[in-house]
Amino acid sequence: MKKYFFEKAYLTDGWHNNVLLTVDDNGFISAVEANASSGDHEKITGYALPGFPNTHSHAFQKILAGRTEYRASHKDNFWGWRELMYQFAGSIDPEDLTNIASFLYLEMLKAGYSSVAEFHYLHHQPGGVAYDNPAEMSHAIITAAQTVGIGLTHLPVLYMQGGFDNRPLAQNQMRFGHDVESYLRLLECLGGHKMGVAFHSLRAVPEQAMSEVLAVIDSQMPVHIHIAEQVKEVEDCQKQLGQLPVEWLLSHLNVDNRWCLVHATHMTEHEMTALAKSTALVSLCPSTEANLGDGFFPLASFLNSGGRISVGSDSNSLIDPLEELRWLEYGARLVTQQRNIAANEADPHTGNALFNAIQKGGAQALGQQTGAICVGYRADINIVDNILLGQVPDNHILDGLIFNGNRGDIKHVMVAGKWSIKDRHHALEEKITADYQKTIARLGDEI
Repeated sequence: MKKYFFEKAYLTDGWHNNVLLTVDDNGFISAVEANASSGDHEKITGYALPGFPNTHSHAFQKILAGRTEYRASHKDNFWGWRELMYQFAGSIDPEDLTNIASFLYLEMLKAGYSSVAEFHYLHHQPGGVAYDNPAEMSHAIITAAQTVGIGLTHLPVLYMQGGFDNRPLAQNQMRFGHDVESYLRLLECLGGHKMGVAFHSLRAVPEQAMSEVLAVIDSQMPVHIHIAEQVKEVEDCQKQLGQLPVEWLLSHLNVDNRWCLVHATHMTEHEMTALAKSTALVSLCPSTEANLGDGFFPLASFLNSGGRISVGSDSNSLIDPLEELRWLEYGARLVTQQRNIAANEADPHTGNALFNAIQKGGAQALGQQTGAICVGYRADINIVDNILLGQVPDNHILDGLIFNGNRGDIKHVMVAGKWSIKDRHHALEEKITADYQKTIARLGDEI
């Protein structure tokens, strides 16, 4: 058991001074006392707030950052980017993936993400031949998370076909492929780790396969799926399946609070209302959605319907939860020509409303007790050091952090009661960086 004394901390009912936190041997908060005496405990200065949950990541795509920002044809969109991504994916081996993911997760920690949902579909060797250990690439992800000290919900992805018309996987998609039987064996191999399941998309997994997987997995496991990300996908779904993607999902499967729909960019009002009613949530990745030209999520309408949201870094070109929240709110302001879109009667401050929504939604998406400084929750805590926050009243602190802060404001990061980042530095930072640079050098000729 350990005790930590914070100068100021954001608890479930707002900011409090002089907060004494007791953390048990498993890294969970067992007591919270505000307006406490510091006693002989070290006083941690700055603003303590729950770590950010990252609800959507493709670790291997980190190596694409900065490499796709050129026009390869007269019409450049998601589908052209996808072909470049396949080219990069074909070069990565398990050691590369460990090094890439370790560097990425280090970057996430330093930006304030204390946990991550890894949507992992890079399963096999190039050409689609399974490794001797079929979970080899998953273990690379798990090893990276354990080495760096970030909370992980691992989401092995089922990926079966190349389109809504049931076409077989293309050659450059073979590394991703499983049938239901081999996918369930993969899940079994990974028992003992914090897990969820992921269906790549409606175009990549037929209904029968999803139903078979859902029938046998633990009923508490998170379920994630890409959906309605691009207009072409929506049009193809309507043509082949007779319904819009979110409409089809809600009418064919039991979508409840285990489900996290990634992107859901292109929904009708009817779909938004039905999705909100289901208690499932959406993982929004504004920087990636902007980078790929996907479109902008209808934030105002979805929140007004009672929808639940979280944020993810997706392709990992940008690692900054504060920036994701700015993109989300500012994009909605540009679309609606209004201000303070995420604010509501319960949370009239936009910063508070956004932060509270994505923390609660993030914990739901990851299936982890995180996202709050509260008894029973994991001690995942960021310490923010920004002199500008001291000039505003407490109820404006999160407004100031989100709309005037940056990732450099995160000074310390605690995960499960242990400091993963101290004074903006990780104990293994130099080695992790060197290993990443070694991988990039090795891949240089191929990518």
